[in-house]
Amino acid sequence: MRTVLARIAEDELRHSQVISGITGQEVTASWLKVWFYTLVARVLGITFGVRLMERGEDRAHELYSQLADETPEMTSLAREEYEHEESLIRLIDEERLRYVGAMVLGLNDALMELTGVLSGLTLALQNTRLVGITGLITGLAASLSMSASQYLSTKADTQDQNPVRAAFYTGMAYVVTVVLLVTPYFVASNAFLALGWTLANALLIIMGFTFYTSVARNTQFLPRFVEMVLVSMGVAALSFAIGYLVRHYFGIDV
Repeated sequence: MRTVLARIAEDELRHSQVISGITGQEVTASWLKVWFYTLVARVLGITFGVRLMERGEDRAHELYSQLADETPEMTSLAREEYEHEESLIRLIDEERLRYVGAMVLGLNDALMELTGVLSGLTLALQNTRLVGITGLITGLAASLSMSASQYLSTKADTQDQNPVRAAFYTGMAYVVTVVLLVTPYFVASNAFLALGWTLANALLIIMGFTFYTSVARNTQFLPRFVEMVLVSMGVAALSFAIGYLVRHYFGIDV
């Protein structure tokens, strides 16, 4: 991996030297951007950091195209930069990207199950502490079940993944999602305020994880985000209706 990044750095330095020769100006690095992308790469992975940097190169590619008539080097420079770095990125084998499927499974299942459970319990019980405790117990138990299922599924599959690690990533994504979704019920005193806060957290989780996977895997963000939001909020709305019916017909009053 160090070799891959060194080659990318060498290419960027050479491109900078070519552009400096054309413009007659030499631009120094922005240390704020260096710090930011270094932090992003350490926290979210090298592939994500590199692809995020490349997403900011759209304006540079447009500029290269505009200058192509006057300076033909710009066209080949842009094409070489894109093709070469794409081939280098494919050489990076990050564990977290190999187990993105496991994380997506844990996150999706937690979102669908917990938003539904919490929505239904909120209207049925209308007691924030009781709903929070019930949701937490349900979520943690479900995370263990999901991890075990992922372990057995991965072990029976022929794909090149470690069953223990796949189970770990699935369980961790599930637990983190559960904690973020039930926390409002231990903070807010109003059940419906807590539910609104939980749904807002769900939207932020979906947005953040969808953005991460879209950048890391170089896919479209909006279609996947809209799909997850519609499914998750649909489950929540249906569960809320079920909670209303249960409270009305069984006369629950807590």
